Amino acid sequence: VSVLTTLERRFNLQSADVGVIASSFEIGNLALILFVSYFGARGHRPRLIGCGGIVMALGALLSALPEFLTHQYEYESGEIRWGAEGRDVCAANGSTSDEGPDPDLICRNRTATNMMYLLLIGAQVLLGIGATPVQPLGVSYIDDHVRRKDSSLYIGILFTMLVFGPACGFILGSFCTKIYVDAVFIDTSKLDITPDDPRWIGAWWGGFLLCGALLFFSSLPMFGFPQSLPPRAERAGESEQAMLPERDYERPKPSNGVLRHPLDGDSSTSCFQQLRVIPKVTKHLLSNPVFTCIILAACMEIAVVAGFAAFLGKYLEQQFNLTTSSANQLLGMTAIPCACLGIFLGGLLVKKLSLSALGAIRMAMLVNLVSTACYVSFLFLGCDTGPVAGVTVPYGNNSTPTSSLDPYSPCNNNCECQTDSFTPVCGADGVTYLSACFAGCSSTNLSGCSCLTSVPAENATVVPGKCPSPGCEEAFLTFLCVMCVCSMIGAMAQTPSVIILIR
Repeated sequence: VSVLTTLERRFNLQSADVGVIASSFEIGNLALILFVSYFGARGHRPRLIGCGGIVMALGALLSALPEFLTHQYEYESGEIRWGAEGRDVCAANGSTSDEGPDPDLICRNRTATNMMYLLLIGAQVLLGIGATPVQPLGVSYIDDHVRRKDSSLYIGILFTMLVFGPACGFILGSFCTKIYVDAVFIDTSKLDITPDDPRWIGAWWGGFLLCGALLFFSSLPMFGFPQSLPPRAERAGESEQAMLPERDYERPKPSNGVLRHPLDGDSSTSCFQQLRVIPKVTKHLLSNPVFTCIILAACMEIAVVAGFAAFLGKYLEQQFNLTTSSANQLLGMTAIPCACLGIFLGGLLVKKLSLSALGAIRMAMLVNLVSTACYVSFLFLGCDTGPVAGVTVPYGNNSTPTSSLDPYSPCNNNCECQTDSFTPVCGADGVTYLSACFAGCSSTNLSGCSCLTSVPAENATVVPGKCPSPGCEEAFLTFLCVMCVCSMIGAMAQTPSVIILIR
């Protein structure tokens, strides 16, 4: 998620394309989750988790592969004509008009893009498949081998770690996007762009290589765990309090963690016969109203969080004029640690208040209602676009009627500027221009720009990037605070919900 906007620029993708890449993980997960959960309970759970980790490591390595299969990123070439130092500047009297875009290059890039796009989707599906055993088998393995009243705390810690991972991912993404994409192939000291430049593309692939290695080595110890841990001697006089009053739920846990169900197939039956039992077991589960309501609640919550998390970085970049690196750093250091804290607090409250199943449901419902109210407040937090020459305000900011808004103006008519690329620059007059060419800058050091008529000629300079919007800093700080509160409160429902499901 932290490199989605970088992938957009690197492989010329649209938001819809990166949305498909982001959801490919869930597609792989959904394809196998029912079978892994159902048959995994009868198998060796730690080994299955270990195998999943190795498949994920392979998926992570495949995700980084497009960088090494495609051509190097060249910000001078492409659909627009650049000056000597790679700036899109005004070509005096159309002197460089013969340097139009190379049609062969564009077609070749499009074919390469399609291949890399499919490879990224395949890698994400593989990551989703590998991640399947971790949650259902890991949670049940923990719950089977700890005391019932401690279960909420252990599961709270587990889910806190599951959110702490993405926090590290965002910070790693921030670090990687500060390094130039082809840093291993070229001498970066000769670059004339910085991470603040809109044309900068960071080393998006670095995090995948590192995480692939970490996944592989952390999967190996999982093969050392036994199928079930030996039961620990309980202290005398310690009472086990079940969350539900039915006698059925107070029976001791079986040694291998598998409760036999009257509808379950016998272990000696064939795989096909066991598969035929899945619809019966599913029907039996869905006839439980509490279970069905919790599942629907989880679906709705994930529908909000998944889209929100995937495009929050892009939203911060576009709305508050942040660089990719800064957006990732802020997300990794604010929203996600708050979500971690929320999950942990949720688990702690269930344990401290000794909540019954009904109490846990009430708590989950209350925090979800408060969290929803926080989400609604985002509709009123944002920044204005600010003045953009020829788009929202006329050139020279004169009082011409709005109907005459046009990116082309007498000051840049001879420049042969291209509108097929957006490389914004901020003028000394506080107005954003579509590019240095549209600002009428004829020199590559971005000075002497003829369209900046409201400032003295010696000060008629522009800098890469959009102009900051007035009052945007205050709006951004408010947005960040609300986002932290929202993440923390919403996450407090996670542990009670899981506890209700298990009980």
